[in-house]
Amino acid sequence: MQTSIQRNSSVSLRGWLAGVILASVGFSLPAMAVLGGDASSVQIDQSHMKASIEVKQPSGADYSVHEMKSTGKLVVREFVGSDGRVFGVAWQGTYVPDLQQLLGTYFQQYTAAVKEAKAKYVARRPLNIQKPGLVVQTSGHMMAYWGRAYDPSLVPSSVNANDIR
Repeated sequence: MQTSIQRNSSVSLRGWLAGVILASVGFSLPAMAVLGGDASSVQIDQSHMKASIEVKQPSGADYSVHEMKSTGKLVVREFVGSDGRVFGVAWQGTYVPDLQQLLGTYFQQYTAAVKEAKAKYVARRPLNIQKPGLVVQTSGHMMAYWGRAYDPSLVPSSVNANDIR
């Protein structure tokens, strides 16, 4: 015969296990793709950042820049080609944005490249990843960070990569 203490502890253990399982499933879901995603993913980022957004069309350019400003002094720009795909992202502000959110499916490639870079050089310095399908450049110091990421194969031929900033 089970006592009420044994029943309560088994119920709380099952509840705790269910919580752990749900949390691990929730954390393993992929982030909504932005880099390489379509223009609708910009609204997902805007919501995630709780930011205001302004869309700009540079003069004579065949792309648009979706500039998001958060209340935490972070500006994120997402570059969307005429085909509706995000080909680059750039940020500057008092903190680094959620790169898993911004890089989406490119995040695994980014983390592998960061590990590789850190294995070669231990001290702090700007990050400059130049891979065939991903370029990421970051720098900064406390309260002043900047960076950019783009997929060279998605950048329209009329766009200079230096414009992604």
